[in-house]
Amino acid sequence: MKLSIVIPCFNEVNTIESIIEAVQRSPITDKEIIIVDDYSTDGTRTLLEKQLAEHVDSVIYHSYNQGKGAALRTGFQAATGDIVIVQDADLEYDPQEYPIMIQPILDNQADVVFGSRFMGGRPHRVLYFWHMVGNVFLTMLSNMFTNINLTDMETCYKAFRREILQQIRIRENRFGFEPEITAKVAKLDCRIYEVGISYYGRTYKEGKKIDWRDGFRAIYCILKYNLLG
Repeated sequence: MKLSIVIPCFNEVNTIESIIEAVQRSPITDKEIIIVDDYSTDGTRTLLEKQLAEHVDSVIYHSYNQGKGAALRTGFQAATGDIVIVQDADLEYDPQEYPIMIQPILDNQADVVFGSRFMGGRPHRVLYFWHMVGNVFLTMLSNMFTNINLTDMETCYKAFRREILQQIRIRENRFGFEPEITAKVAKLDCRIYEVGISYYGRTYKEGKKIDWRDGFRAIYCILKYNLLG
């Protein structure tokens, strides 16, 4: 099966080259790399245009900043693989773990796979306590409405059979994508699996972008997409 790797990117000039190299070194041979630059202003776009675009299958440039969800929507539409996986451009998640992520799909056991930062024995950088509390709370709230028992709803690493994504219209433009897509795959009665992954989180000084406002938006999205569709 061909794997499409969608990389949403905004102001990642310090990591974009490294993540492309890491994805290229991943164990999956039949793959396509799609980068969606969400109107970066820190030199990322110039770096892509002048040096890096030739090393990936496709680079799509947004004409204005729209958010991670919008970048993923664009990338999913361009994907041609049998399986589609999300890869952030910030080096927090390891492309060497793609085989772990997609194995349940290859075994015809799953339609969607979530990579959990909170299960298994893989490395996990110790960072913000209140972020962990927020993740646990949002995952529990999401589970209450979806009636599924995820441990990490907010994870970046999510893999999908492409036909599942083709049935879903993504509306959220920012980080509300995570609760939205979770609600919608649960409503489709997909076979959802979780696997343990490693997590090399970064600090705000290192470029982390999500903040407390996104947490409140996530609550809104959990209610909206579970109750209203």
